[in-house]
Amino acid sequence: MKETLLKKIENREIVVGVIGLGYVGLPLAVEKAKAGFKTIGFDVQKKKVDMVNQGKNYIGDVVNEDLSELVSSGMLKATEDFSFVKNVDFIAICVPTPLDAHQQPDISCVKNSTIDIAKYLTKETIVVLESTTYPGTTEELIKPLLEEGSGLKCGEDFYLAFSPERVDPGNLIYKTKNTPKVVGGVGKDATQVAAAMYRAVLDGNVFEVSSPAVAEMEKILENTYRNINIGMVNELTMLCNEMGISMWEVIEAAKSKPYGYQAFYPGPGLGGHCIPLDPYYLSWKAREYGFHTSMIESSMMINDKMPEYCVERAGKILNRYKKALNGSRILVLGVAYKQDIDDYRESPAIKVIKHLEEEGVCVDFYDPYISEYNSCGVSKQGLLSITPEIVKNYDLVMITTAHTTVDYEMIQKNASMIFDTKNAAKNISDRSNIEVL
Repeated sequence: MKETLLKKIENREIVVGVIGLGYVGLPLAVEKAKAGFKTIGFDVQKKKVDMVNQGKNYIGDVVNEDLSELVSSGMLKATEDFSFVKNVDFIAICVPTPLDAHQQPDISCVKNSTIDIAKYLTKETIVVLESTTYPGTTEELIKPLLEEGSGLKCGEDFYLAFSPERVDPGNLIYKTKNTPKVVGGVGKDATQVAAAMYRAVLDGNVFEVSSPAVAEMEKILENTYRNINIGMVNELTMLCNEMGISMWEVIEAAKSKPYGYQAFYPGPGLGGHCIPLDPYYLSWKAREYGFHTSMIESSMMINDKMPEYCVERAGKILNRYKKALNGSRILVLGVAYKQDIDDYRESPAIKVIKHLEEEGVCVDFYDPYISEYNSCGVSKQGLLSITPEIVKNYDLVMITTAHTTVDYEMIQKNASMIFDTKNAAKNISDRSNIEVL
């Protein structure tokens, strides 16, 4: 099986299936097809399937012309019908792995997708899980589901591996194509074959590890590292505010050291699919072993309370001008979880808005990339434009995303007060009405 698959990879005879056509899956499907592999994208959302088949792009990291050309040439198509799994040789599972209402891992999408795959899994197929999850998922959950549902045996009839996605929406340098990959398979042959498939598609290095569990833990380490360091900076930011010290200036000074220091920045909380969620997956799994990840859990607590802390700071700013939160009008600038993208998954800005509204604030938002968002079943429409007249109508402007396309000079000239949680207006010389987190 190993030699057969390696030969098919070399000859571009592999048919690729990508399960989930979101921020991870669609860019991967496009790169597979561009590399000469016929690709089928699977998704339960008909809207996404229809858009792909019409050559219409909805993901920022995908080039519109690439998608249109691949669909027109027949190299890429999408479907809701999982029976087409029987026609593919390589399957990448790229479905969401959020937290449930109790902050516990919700791997229902992974489980359901695996059950659907197993019904149509054929011999000599490579299955790779890319969705971020807790260490052990591939071997403890995916492997038995595939074997039971297909009647095939892992390692003998099909290969199974884990290769964590490393998508960073809006990154101008690293995309799916050139970001290094980590691959850990169930057995050395599975690792080698899965790695060969990625090497045939990507420019980035492919690093092989000894097992799926190592690859799963590696992904958790990447994002927990960032979570902990951001948590430390957020806590010091709160302390610096009490001491009358600018944390932003402290960070700039620390950056002057050429070794032993990497800059992390404070903000209203953490957003995106990975950094706010991965530590919860690890701490949940650790409890199975009677182990408490105290440092990780402390950083999570700090980061989780930042939206509420920012609302408290906003209230203090208003109080100085003899205004109360209750009944005030606040304009929130930016609901995307990071600058210059249209992704608001787990965005702390949405949590800030929720806390403000609970305090009786009349809140509007403006985001040049997002006109409307839906969170927990509640939709909120944003302003479609922003003008000096609009800005003057608010008691406070809160900058919660540092979009580079926003005219912060205009904002400063017309706002009564500004609370800048991202230091986005750092280049504005007149600081008389600006307070920074």
